[in-house]
Amino acid sequence: MKPALDIDALRALVLVADYASFTRAAEALATSQAAVSLRLKRLEDRLGRRLLERTPRLVQLTPAGATLVAEARQVLAAHDTALAALEAKPARPLVLGISDQSIGAGLPALLARVRARQPGLRLEIRIGLSREIVDAYERGRIDAAVLLQVTGRLPRGAETLLRDRLGWFAAPDFEWQQGQPLPLVALAPPCGVRAAAIRALDDAGIAWTETFTGGGVAALAAAVSAGLGIAALGRRAQQPDMVELTKKQRLPVLPATAITLQSRISDPVLNRGLREIAAAIRAG
Repeated sequence: MKPALDIDALRALVLVADYASFTRAAEALATSQAAVSLRLKRLEDRLGRRLLERTPRLVQLTPAGATLVAEARQVLAAHDTALAALEAKPARPLVLGISDQSIGAGLPALLARVRARQPGLRLEIRIGLSREIVDAYERGRIDAAVLLQVTGRLPRGAETLLRDRLGWFAAPDFEWQQGQPLPLVALAPPCGVRAAAIRALDDAGIAWTETFTGGGVAALAAAVSAGLGIAALGRRAQQPDMVELTKKQRLPVLPATAITLQSRISDPVLNRGLREIAAAIRAG
């Protein structure tokens, strides 16, 4: 008889292939790298084929692995659909709040990646300022929250997905004449990034004037690209037509940030979807 394929091992193989990383695959599966390695070793032993080539810097599929991954995606989709069909009630959605500054322009690609891996997952996304998302989470209106936290004490139970630092961004041809008030492009208060930028400018003794106040990161990006001023943004919010200003402009160093995840999910299906999202954020 031909060997039966283990669903968990196939899922691990697909994730390792997509992320080119045992670490990211383990995060998505909420398990350890050792457990992922063991699953794949057993799968290779069962098939009698080498599926992955792994070096300290690179993970890639062998020809046999690439063939299996293409078919494994269909097997996993059918498996997950069959399980969902046995539920007595329709699967409820995963309601996820995302602060506008945390993901930036990468949100569409991130969601597309998650939908491709979890076709049966129903997602409802709420985008807003960090304080709006925190309020919705505390009131139980959303299941989980992805936030950009400016340096400070993280909320209890928050998981750090990424650490980064804010930067100053402008259009490539924008020129700020030192000695003139810095033209600041910022979100409306309350906004932690806005507050950090203003505090840094004030501490450095740099005069500023607000030339654009936006309601979202997309509006800020448009204003920066149009040359209206300089914005303090997380690096994930940078657009292709922006440049990060260097020390030559003598702007103050901005504080470190963390992209964090808070969740109250207990449902295993929804939690698996959330782990996929967390892994995709870490992978960038």
